[in-house]
Amino acid sequence: MLWRVRTTLPDRPGALAALAQRCGTAGVNILGLQIFPGIGAVTDELVLRTPADWGRPELAELVEGSGGVAVSATPCTEAALGDQPTRYVQAARSILAQPASFPEIVAMLFDAEAEPATGPTGPVAPVQDLMDMTVGDVQVQVRRTAPFTATEHARGSALADLVTDVLDRGRLGALASAPGRRVGGGTTPEYVVRGDSISAVLDGTPVGLAVVRATESEGEPGLRPVTLRVDPAWQRRGIGTRLLVDAARLAHGLGADEIVLTTRADNQAVLPMVLAAGLRGRIRMAADVLTVRVAVRELKPLPA
Repeated sequence: MLWRVRTTLPDRPGALAALAQRCGTAGVNILGLQIFPGIGAVTDELVLRTPADWGRPELAELVEGSGGVAVSATPCTEAALGDQPTRYVQAARSILAQPASFPEIVAMLFDAEAEPATGPTGPVAPVQDLMDMTVGDVQVQVRRTAPFTATEHARGSALADLVTDVLDRGRLGALASAPGRRVGGGTTPEYVVRGDSISAVLDGTPVGLAVVRATESEGEPGLRPVTLRVDPAWQRRGIGTRLLVDAARLAHGLGADEIVLTTRADNQAVLPMVLAAGLRGRIRMAADVLTVRVAVRELKPLPA
């Protein structure tokens, strides 16, 4: 059976050799090794092949007996043996092709876990570590049980900067190629506010709608969910961005501190829309769901 194991070892000669010797004695084969240097201690990630009846307790005992601490172990496949630099190059290429896929790609790249493991009495896994990356004014957040190292934080920041540059160039290119562009052959949509909703209307026909819904979470009274949709024929014309900004301002006027949008993890329109709106948000991946939270308390309320 294959396991991906992380542990922190003291930064002294022979520490890794002691672990390798114990693995050999126990019949455990080290197939892969990645080292994350630190000050005073080193984080090592190993891909181990163990006897079929081994589990996390046996692995923890093996590694801790070699001086390792903060041991985490996750079953994995042979894909974990892939070359790490190659993985990052491939991830960068995917991000360049589809910058909005950044949250999904970075979660896979860092083996981030979707949700904490839980049992009948609550969480059964250690508290998860968070890594925040900033794309423009949008904060992208991934999490996992194994702590993120300083090296991984630096890699995540570099990838986020790459996405920011690509999206900035895309926006500048769009502005240069279509200055003053209007939708629908020169027709500018009218944005109509009715109660807790804003409609984008063209020639009397609704082409987009944003609704600020009532608070769903009792523990977060200042949070308002927002649903937003734009007719496919009128997407990529700035309508969704305008609706998002107006919905945020409307939510503030209704007493909200934050709004939250929930969509599929593969929705490529969300990140560019939030960036184009100039709003400060936080994006989080959880399984196949993408959640965007935007603070609205500093926005000017939308006139009724």
